[in-house]
Amino acid sequence: MQDMTTQDWRELDASHHLAPFTDYRELRAAGTRVITHAQGHYIYDSDGNKIMDAMAGLWCVNVGYGRHELVDAATAQMTKLPYYNNFFKTSNQPIIALSKRLVDLTPDGLNNVFYANSGSEANDTIIRMVRHFWALAGKPEKKTIIARTYGYHGSTIMSASMGGMTAMHEQAAQAPDFTHINPPYGFLYQGNLDEAAFATQAASWLEDKIAEIGADHVAAFIAEPIQGAGGVIIPPAGYLKQVEAICRKHDVLFIVDEVITGFGRTGHWFASHGMDLSPDMMTLAKGLTSGYVPMSAVMVGDRVAERLIADGGEFYHGFTYSGHPVAAAVALANLDLIERDGLVEKIRNDTGPYLASALAPLAAHPLVGEVRSFGLLGAIELVKDKAGPVLFDPVGEVGVMCRDHAIKGGLMVRAVRDAMIMSPPLTFERDDIDLMIAKISTALDQTFEDLQAR
Repeated sequence: MQDMTTQDWRELDASHHLAPFTDYRELRAAGTRVITHAQGHYIYDSDGNKIMDAMAGLWCVNVGYGRHELVDAATAQMTKLPYYNNFFKTSNQPIIALSKRLVDLTPDGLNNVFYANSGSEANDTIIRMVRHFWALAGKPEKKTIIARTYGYHGSTIMSASMGGMTAMHEQAAQAPDFTHINPPYGFLYQGNLDEAAFATQAASWLEDKIAEIGADHVAAFIAEPIQGAGGVIIPPAGYLKQVEAICRKHDVLFIVDEVITGFGRTGHWFASHGMDLSPDMMTLAKGLTSGYVPMSAVMVGDRVAERLIADGGEFYHGFTYSGHPVAAAVALANLDLIERDGLVEKIRNDTGPYLASALAPLAAHPLVGEVRSFGLLGAIELVKDKAGPVLFDPVGEVGVMCRDHAIKGGLMVRAVRDAMIMSPPLTFERDDIDLMIAKISTALDQTFEDLQAR
């Protein structure tokens, strides 16, 4: 296949490959971009284009591409023990060491770990554990899980049902016993309220929903500290702390999905640390291995774990690759890199604040209704008119236009509705942020010119 052209690869891809989250007819007509290699903060395609990856893959390549330390860790483990399952009363050394490491890094009380391969599988596991826990506690009627609109918790039927993406629900991904409340999306819902008042109002939506359903039927509430795929929705200060208190008041398990926010992206090892949260369970994935190999984990709090251990009998759930030794070895090496390079502190004290200051001037652009960031997560909301603001109709068309301009200009970003989203590798320096903002600014100008020409 060495002599194949880009067009050959595209035709072969179109003949056989069904990619995730794809309009197949549209992609097969346009042709896919074939990524051939990556290094540092850049990906390269088969046409020789060099593209700055401001999304860190899918929010996950935290330590950047081409880190030989992770490749070496995988190679050494593959040579020693490439695979064995954890079903037959067995374990392996890397997974034992990783479990202890994760317990030490995550908030107090999360002392047990269950492993899977993706955030979707981890959240499926949480659903099983939560409902099993309440059944063991003699309260099998506590089944309903409350989440938030625009929340993303995975794409299996159960995890998509738990998430708040209506387009996914419309494709037969709406199981019973899930419900949703509005998120603390200040751009849409805050109005004239100050931050503290909005935090209280948004938290009250959870208490209202619990009252509507009845606390004796509510099993859990799950939330991303920052809603990533929903558009980098950043809550007002104190919101999640109030939400946690509401869960405690009504004996509802409090679950934090840190698939995107974990492992340093917010300037803390986990957003829960910076927000002073003590969840009953926590979802981890993505940055756990920096995306080099698939792996996810469920951190299980003592209350849930002790019930499952004491009274649960066999837990009929798991995966062939749960606790994979190669993935665990890569995860351990990845955590070593994050610690060695001081990435968590760097984002908290340097590049996170610098990203906020670099984004701020874009608020003056005629297309921009709001800019926001938290650590190395950022969003630029595009609007038809700043007064109001007035959103574009249909939603999403202009965001895609701007995204396409950015990619053509050598910057990989994402459009969520009409917001431009960024989540660069944690290894970004100030110069990288400057270049990213310059490319986004150019894409905004090009999009504005296109709209003016209509």
